[in-house]
Amino acid sequence: MPQKISIFWFRRDLRLDDNAGLYHALRSGHPVLPLFIFDTAILDKLEDKDDARATFIYQTLSALSLQLKKYHSDILVKYNTVTHAWDEVLKEYNITEVYTNHDYEPYARERDAAIRKKLAVSGIALHSYKDQVIFEKNEVVKNDGKPYTVFTPYKRRWYEKLKPFYLQSYPTEKYLRNLYNTESLKMPSLQQIGFTESRAAFPDKEYRSVIKNYAETRDFPAQPKGTSHIGLHLRFGTVSIRKLASDAYQADDKTWLNELIWREFYMMILYHFPKTAGHAFKPEYDNITWRNNEHEFEAWCKGQTGYPLVDAGMRELNATGYMHNRVRMVVASFLSKHLLIDWRWGERYFARKLLDYEMASNVGGWQWAAGSGTDAAPYFRVFNPEIQLKKFDPNLEYVKKWVPEYADFSTYPKPIVEHAYARDRCLKAFKKALAEKH
Repeated sequence: MPQKISIFWFRRDLRLDDNAGLYHALRSGHPVLPLFIFDTAILDKLEDKDDARATFIYQTLSALSLQLKKYHSDILVKYNTVTHAWDEVLKEYNITEVYTNHDYEPYARERDAAIRKKLAVSGIALHSYKDQVIFEKNEVVKNDGKPYTVFTPYKRRWYEKLKPFYLQSYPTEKYLRNLYNTESLKMPSLQQIGFTESRAAFPDKEYRSVIKNYAETRDFPAQPKGTSHIGLHLRFGTVSIRKLASDAYQADDKTWLNELIWREFYMMILYHFPKTAGHAFKPEYDNITWRNNEHEFEAWCKGQTGYPLVDAGMRELNATGYMHNRVRMVVASFLSKHLLIDWRWGERYFARKLLDYEMASNVGGWQWAAGSGTDAAPYFRVFNPEIQLKKFDPNLEYVKKWVPEYADFSTYPKPIVEHAYARDRCLKAFKKALAEKH
């Protein structure tokens, strides 16, 4: 009879240190074999075969494999639908229990429910733990048990609930000797899972130098160290949220920590209101008659709108897979309000291009910009991209980097729409839609 083992199923927690589910697996009493599944249900939807996220995951798994080999173990990597991958694993190993960490997106919740049921048929329990957030699900709610739908009171309760033990790390390194001893396991190549290697430059995990001056620097896209670029590592769990939050909490200024709380707020919103992944949080905003001009959408995507801050942001995104957060707000407002193009078009484009794409934050941010989300601000908040440029890139450093032809008025496109006209058109369309609910 093959040796009894436990499985730890990696998903968006690609690290050995301070990993909740891995910690519990290693203390289960059985040797632990790590598993990762390249899920074809997700991969097949990616439009770009050089998608940098596939390369990042692949490189991270290769590095994990090298770490695990120090303990005479390795990571089992499958490429299939999740259901068929588990069919293979169940045939290959004598599994007693499976451990993993919670995922809160609608597809992930359906996937995990299906696998839990499949494993139960074989008498195998699936144990799942909180790992990618400090507080989840119903941990930060109103006194009546209902979820918060406005950020500021949520943040206030978040701080009230925070105790030191929530930030303590899981000492997984003490138990890595309990990994399953195995020969090297063959990992499918990047080409075998349908991708070519991306040449994208991935940000490092340095963030401490940013925290101190974050409140002063975060809104200026030309500042090289104004923000931490930690989003990619948060998305795939190559850093511990407990470590980040602990370091941020100890800082004098809590502005950076508040951004982590925004992330948890949007995750909580998506968890409690999963329909917001594709529908307005405020249902009346689904009544808006969008123009959805495909020519103008293409100009926005390419950074050819005639508004330099918008164009710089889109070109930065297309070239690097990253866009500064202040600029994200400006380009999202411009698409949904100046051009009256459905925010879901922009959300999908960001989902395709952003290295740090996270459904909850992306949907939340786009709905914030469109006015259809949880934010209490009225719909007539319309960013003026020219004023935003003067405030946050006054010397045009960011614009000159990404839109070098801006100085040459003969080659740079004229504005795709005039601001005052676009604002008036937007307000009329929104007002009409909101009047229809009565």
